Amino acid sequence: MEAYFDNSATTRVLDSVKEIVIRTMTEDYANPAARHKKGMEAEQYIRQARAEIARTLKVQDKEILFTSGGSESNNLALIGGALANQRAGKHIISTAIEHPSVYNPMEYLEELGFEITFLPVDRDGHISLKELSDFVRQDTILVSAMYVNNEVGAVEPVDEISRAIKEKNPRTLFHVDAIQAYGKYLIRPQKQGIDLLSVSGHKIHGPKGVGFLYIRDGVKIKPMIYGGGQQNNMRSGTENVPGVAGLGVAAREMYTDHKEKVEHLTELKDYMTDCLEQMEGVRVNSKRGDESAPQIVSASFEGVRGEVLLHALEERGIYVSSGSACSAHHPGVSGTLKGIGLPQNLLESTIRFSFGMFNKKAEIDYCTEVLKELLPVLRRYSRR
Repeated sequence: MEAYFDNSATTRVLDSVKEIVIRTMTEDYANPAARHKKGMEAEQYIRQARAEIARTLKVQDKEILFTSGGSESNNLALIGGALANQRAGKHIISTAIEHPSVYNPMEYLEELGFEITFLPVDRDGHISLKELSDFVRQDTILVSAMYVNNEVGAVEPVDEISRAIKEKNPRTLFHVDAIQAYGKYLIRPQKQGIDLLSVSGHKIHGPKGVGFLYIRDGVKIKPMIYGGGQQNNMRSGTENVPGVAGLGVAAREMYTDHKEKVEHLTELKDYMTDCLEQMEGVRVNSKRGDESAPQIVSASFEGVRGEVLLHALEERGIYVSSGSACSAHHPGVSGTLKGIGLPQNLLESTIRFSFGMFNKKAEIDYCTEVLKELLPVLRRYSRR
């Protein structure tokens, strides 16, 4: 049996996504900028995808900018937003548990002379709203916070964060990394006071190599890719029609019968949590209920290195993660796990299980039985 529990790293595409990607690669394959009929047909896929995505957020079509994925969306929002607004100030705020595609651009901006403040989090992975408010200044041009933490699933109080920012400085832009949240939550940028929102296609059963950045109408962003002036001069380069078309279909599918889809994920998460909590020497780091995302369970296994357990499970056809896939080339102790105060002996003993639309309870049963078999053996070897 195979059990794929690494959906926060990437998801298997939906059949409807696969079909439109193949069609736009083999039939409607023209350059969308071409002035002939086939070019116009290709352009129509982009327009339709933009409209589908805008509809899921209740925003204007023109506020959706297609990118190569979540990392580019985050980089464009942060670097492009900072450079375009630096006359108003050079102070930026973020959190201590951000994804590398936010944290590393912040370091780059620091090299350019921007002042970056990183807010700590509590044991549930949440920032202090009072502390945030205290740090917002008249020269604070941007605040960036993830909606859902990719490692433990902590959900930040986005609405309250926005209010705290805007009450202190209405001109401060609020960027939200929604890469693990889009498709799982009903997100309304205008109502929630979000100015910039990053999304990735392959986290919602869409293709890899495509995503989008919501840019509220009127927000100034400096482009990072120059050339032919595609997408209203905001991101030059021939559009990835198969990727964009697939992303549009994935977005539509995820928000069709949305409540039932989220209930399915929540049921899987609660079931896995129940199974893990019954095992000796296992600590579940993800919370239940609204304060944690429905698709992520982080658990620490006392006396076993996460990397060792990952490969032991892999040999039995079970695929999990021992951290963020995007930081795999820069291994080290997770800043998120440190941030939530995980004991030292568990920092390198943590595994993430993440669910998608294709998972079933039977796979969790199989994983549970394998864990019960493996853990005593691995702990015995680790003590030698």
